[in-house]
Amino acid sequence: MTELLNDFLTGSVAWGVLLTLAAFGLGVLINRVTGKAIFNPLLLGSIFVIIFLSVCNIPYGDYKTSAAPVSYLLLPATVALAIPLYEKLDLLKKNAPAIIAGISVGTLVSLGSAFALALAMDLTQEQYATLLPKSVTTAISMDVAAELGGIAALTGAIVIVTGIVGALLAETVCKLFHITDPIAKGVGIGTAAHAVGTSKALQMGDVEGAMSGLSIAVAGVLTAVLCPVFVGFVH
Repeated sequence: MTELLNDFLTGSVAWGVLLTLAAFGLGVLINRVTGKAIFNPLLLGSIFVIIFLSVCNIPYGDYKTSAAPVSYLLLPATVALAIPLYEKLDLLKKNAPAIIAGISVGTLVSLGSAFALALAMDLTQEQYATLLPKSVTTAISMDVAAELGGIAALTGAIVIVTGIVGALLAETVCKLFHITDPIAKGVGIGTAAHAVGTSKALQMGDVEGAMSGLSIAVAGVLTAVLCPVFVGFVH
């Protein structure tokens, strides 16, 4: 049965795309039915894909090749986050210094926490380079990790987990630290939890979503520039 399935999948070019969409769709359905934030569609979809590949004994490389069109959409999807930002352009101009300062500090904290973890756990430079760009979107982080000698595929998994945790804890952290300003919420979420966190920020409000979208781009650029500096701290 497994051999027949593998033969079928080998002859189907887009099965990876269909599997990805089906897994995510099932995750969305479960999330809506339960109403629980812990049942994040991205998390559930990833689990479903892993289970399917494991049960059917399908190599990850085959799935990655077949699902490549989905990966190609990451960049335009990230760029599309500029739309809500454009709608709040006046707000951005008015608060530009504070916003840029917040994103810059958030990026340094993210890189600094990875460095502290590397020292605490005695990570190798390869492991450190894999972990370092954990808070920016996969479209940037995986390329940065690969350039620095890290494991890009593992970086992608770490980034997804970081985003999901950030989305789940966003509102709780804001309440805990009495963060009520929508600009501060958006900057914090976008800088710490990239696109997955931004999906949560958009649910919280238009301003939060716009500022989070901006934070993804700026934090991504700063991370790409600063990672080569930080990676040299561990030998």
